[in-house]
This record gives sequence, C-alpha cells and structure tokens, in this order.
Amino acid sequence: MMYNPQLDTFICVVEAGSFSKAADKLYISPPAVIKQINSLENNLGVQLFARTHRGLVVTAAGESLYQDAKYMVNYSKEAIERAREAGNDEDDVIRVGISPMTPPQVFVELWPRIQEQYPKVKFKLVPFENTPENAREILANLGQNIDVIAGIFDDAMLELRKCNGVEMSREPFCVAVALHHRLAGKKVLTPEDLKGERLLMMRKGWSCYVDALRAELTEKYPEITIADFDFYNVDIFNRCENSNDMLLAIKSWESVHPLMKILPVEWDYKMPYGLLYAKDPSEKVEKLVRTVEGITK
Repeated sequence: MMYNPQLDTFICVVEAGSFSKAADKLYISPPAVIKQINSLENNLGVQLFARTHRGLVVTAAGESLYQDAKYMVNYSKEAIERAREAGNDEDDVIRVGISPMTPPQVFVELWPRIQEQYPKVKFKLVPFENTPENAREILANLGQNIDVIAGIFDDAMLELRKCNGVEMSREPFCVAVALHHRLAGKKVLTPEDLKGERLLMMRKGWSCYVDALRAELTEKYPEITIADFDFYNVDIFNRCENSNDMLLAIKSWESVHPLMKILPVEWDYKMPYGLLYAKDPSEKVEKLVRTVEGITK
C-alpha cells in the first residue's frame, strides 16, 4: 500500500507546530503547505488542526492520524526499498526489527557461529517505535518489512500475535530500580528485599511465566504490593524512575533507561527468549531459524 504524499506534509506540520515552520523544513511556501493540509482534511472528511489565535492545535483525529501516519510512511518507504533490492539475490539479507525492548545484542553474541553455519547471511537493522499498535501490526506481518524480532515470548503470546518463535534461552526475571532507590546498591536481591515495595508486573493473563511468579509472591509475600500495567516500553521505565517503584524486567533491557538499574533476584523464574518470525517464513528465515536452533541446543 502506497501512502498519500500529503501525509509527509501533515507529519511535518504536527512536529513543527506551525505551517510556516513546516514550510521552511519542506522548502515550499506556507500557502502550499496550507493547501495540502486543506486537501487532506477534505479527502478524509475530518478536521486535523484547530486554527486558534494562539496557533495550531492538533485535534484528537489529527493525533490519531499522526500516530498511524508515521508507521504508514515508514512502512511504504520500506516497501519501495524492498522492491528496489528484490533483484539482488546474491545475499540473504535478514531484516531485524529493533527497539529499546527488542535490542539486537543477541545477534552480536551469536554472529560468529551463525556466519559459520550460514555464511551468506547478512543482517539489516530496522528500527521501529515500540507502541501497542506497532507491536500488533509488525508481529502479525513479519516477513513484509521486518523478518525477525528478538524478544521474550510464550505460546499464548505467539498465538495472540499470529507468529512463530524459536527459543534461544530462558531469561531470568530481574527487577529494575531507579539509581536513587534504596536497593540500587545491592548486587543481588531476594524476595525478602521486596517487602514494602511496589512491584509493577504485566497484567494477569499476559504470560503464564509472569502469572506463576505473581501467584507465589501473592501467597508468600503479601507485603509486596503488585501493580499491573499493559505494555513494556520506555514510558513504563520512565514511570518507575519517577515514582521509585520497582519493575519486573530482564537483563537485556539494562540499556533502556540510563537512570534505571536491573538487578537479579534469587528466585527460579525465567521466560523464553528467542526469535519471533512469520508463520509462513521465507526460505532465508527458515534457514536462519534452523541455524539458531542448531547452535543454541
């Protein structure tokens, strides 16, 4: 699906905050910018901006379109790039989706062994914004603009997101705390250390592994207050850093927030970590999956 070029102008206006500033960035006149926005609003049948004496204000409809438009524009540009590269069959390029919660370090660690077994493979990193909408869309359409993503998962998550996963390891659950938290100086925590603290965990039903830990803490450590949240992203790290709450996390997220520290905990709870890929993968992705299975057994 090709996007409407007016979306580029719309995104620029939202981010610039005015027609004139957007015009400067786009190297066109302010009337030309206004004409494109008016045309886009007429075609969509919604008002994207409220024109006030204080300047432009993005409407609720405009904010909704802005979030989706960024993904659509990026997706379409990726589609064009894929079409241009379609004739190059010499290299097996695997597009790896990366975000703060899905870092690419696993490929750095495994790269020598992967290349030994699959010498033609090359990786292309494709950054994406980690939002619930993007996660749902990208995982359901792996193989289109992104081939694989490295992250935590379980069977229920794979079924919900309509993709497959190959397990590479079991990642122990850790706890992330702000650098100014009273426990930040400890190297290893125990469940006893968490008494009197507020621990943020993904909502019940998100993962059987998280639910098992939740059940034990609820039964054995009622002094720990458990609070639910709905999605792992940078915002939840910001929230914990500001509120001084604790956050259930894994070690590979230690670079997500510079003011948060991820500490191991003395409990036997882990979650599968590996590659997420399409249910009907391409030949090169199948080969990568077989390679990863072989070297991580």
